[in-house]
Amino acid sequence: MIHKLSDWLPTTNKEVKLRGWDNLDVILFSGDAYVDHPAFGPAVIGRILESYGLKVAIVPQPSVHDNLQDFVKLGKPNLFFAVTAGEMDSMVSNYTASKKRRDKDAYTPNGDKGFRPDYASVVYSNILKEKFPDVPILIGGIEASLRRVTHYDYWSNTLKPSILEDSKADMLVYGMGEQPLHEIVHLLQKGVPFSSLKTIKQTSFLVKESEKIPKNKHWDDVTIHSHEACLKDKKVFASNFKTIEKESNKIHANRVLQKIGNSTLVINPPFPTMTEKEIDASFDLPFTRLPHPKYNKRGPIPAYEMIKFSINIHRGCFGGCSFCTISAHQGKFIASRSKASILKEVDKVAEMPDFKGYLSDIGGPSANMYKMKGKVQEICDKCVAPSCISPIICYNLDTSHKPLTELYQAVDKHPKIKKSFIGSGIRYDMLVPEFNKKANAKELDDYTVEVLTKHVSGRLKVAPEHTSDNVLKLMRKPSFKYFHKFKEQFDKINFKKKLNLQLIPYFISSHPACELEDMANLAAETKDMGFQLEQVQGFTPTPMTVATVIYYSGYHPYTLKLVKTPKSKVEKEEQHRFFFWYKKENKNWIKNTLLKVGRNDLVTKLLGADNWQRNKKVKVNNTFDETVVFTSRKKKKFNKKKYKK
Repeated sequence: MIHKLSDWLPTTNKEVKLRGWDNLDVILFSGDAYVDHPAFGPAVIGRILESYGLKVAIVPQPSVHDNLQDFVKLGKPNLFFAVTAGEMDSMVSNYTASKKRRDKDAYTPNGDKGFRPDYASVVYSNILKEKFPDVPILIGGIEASLRRVTHYDYWSNTLKPSILEDSKADMLVYGMGEQPLHEIVHLLQKGVPFSSLKTIKQTSFLVKESEKIPKNKHWDDVTIHSHEACLKDKKVFASNFKTIEKESNKIHANRVLQKIGNSTLVINPPFPTMTEKEIDASFDLPFTRLPHPKYNKRGPIPAYEMIKFSINIHRGCFGGCSFCTISAHQGKFIASRSKASILKEVDKVAEMPDFKGYLSDIGGPSANMYKMKGKVQEICDKCVAPSCISPIICYNLDTSHKPLTELYQAVDKHPKIKKSFIGSGIRYDMLVPEFNKKANAKELDDYTVEVLTKHVSGRLKVAPEHTSDNVLKLMRKPSFKYFHKFKEQFDKINFKKKLNLQLIPYFISSHPACELEDMANLAAETKDMGFQLEQVQGFTPTPMTVATVIYYSGYHPYTLKLVKTPKSKVEKEEQHRFFFWYKKENKNWIKNTLLKVGRNDLVTKLLGADNWQRNKKVKVNNTFDETVVFTSRKKKKFNKKKYKK
């Protein structure tokens, strides 16, 4: 299909005039380059607003280093400015786990850095408020969503108030924006002033001391400790998070209030999980699925190249991992698209001129949670648990993988699809019958066989994250013994089907509760399983997670008990070093470190045999930042008899 320039949302005055407009209703500012694709949040928001009949323009990656012309070039919108830092928190996008500035920005043409300012939502909003003080500003996206309340900022090592305070924005939309935006626009179109929009779900705002907090007879209020109290007492800050997380995950939540100086932060309850019809409508909008033509000469956008031939089938994650922000932003409950909507998108991808027949991903935040929900909704309505599968899988959770297996098969029947891959992370624990005890074991096996035989391009990536039960419990991840079970299952299918696949596990170092000895055990156990680890990273504290609260405060927010966390640069680097037990320069350090704590057994396990010397010499990045290390795999004798039956 050949696209016209007017098929994209306008980004300049010239493009606005191409549409025959002489004014705009909403102008959206984004920290990402503009890619008109349903996997890119700013594009989704723009298309949603457009679908309500609004005249919408987008200003991607406005320059903050010149005369700020990008902020005034489109003039003043009729309704409001919308501001987002983009698909990632700008600090995660700009810095590594060791606070070093990244060399690349995946959401910028050619991966160029420097086009997204630190704390982008705050910077953009303040500029707009200075230029247009009378125009309302609505902020959203993951940066605003996860910083909506008092939060620890790792990069400045400070406790910051709600981003509403620093940004001077008038309102914040948290989570996925379709439902609150519908309500906001509906009321504005009826003539309700923006300043009166105080009872819309999934929004947040500040109320001055001189003003009354708006009432809603359907909501009860819960007040958390003030920002000032959090600054004085880390334990108080930690105790806040239990309330915040629980209210974020409830079907019927309370309104949350917090004092910040002379104002009160009001966080209205979230909307219910999107229905199939609602999420289908979002994905069925007229996306070109392409970057704006303005980038044609600047080079490819790495994040787009990664997902251009992928299909997102659901939102949300009920894993509730303590280091992860997915459920905090997308919600604990799964919103799944219909098979018809997904197949319609497959049709669109198949018609793209450079499509060769290979879908890179049919997935979501966790690839195998499609169509999963509570068997009895009334039980879910009362639930306050942050995870549906930790410490055990909830008896009320339907974990049937049959709809997903059937979806894969339907996609593969498309005449233009040669192969569809699962690029998203798979929750391997839900495929282990010993852990997923209520599930149909045959369905789990059918799904696993389907994935391994038809949807893996040589390597299956899963995320056990650690081997220590103590660390895993805090992570809200299952015991490592279930990874052993899954590997047995993987090896059995691999052997029977003659697939020659590799299993690639992800691990994290320096997580709260992780000791140096835990990392030594991790190295020894994974070595014994035949792995030289490739996908490893150091823990990065990001706002709105249990692990980050522990990292800053030292207290677990649910128990208020002290938890030790590696924080110094030396501690982090030493923990990370154990991932690379096979490197020659680490041999003496590992030996001396383990002998000091009396772990001669681990010295023997890691260094006693000379297997590590027989591996190919490769160049590795031996820091505790996100690291990919490609090495030859240790050969382990394969027990063929074990898998003959």
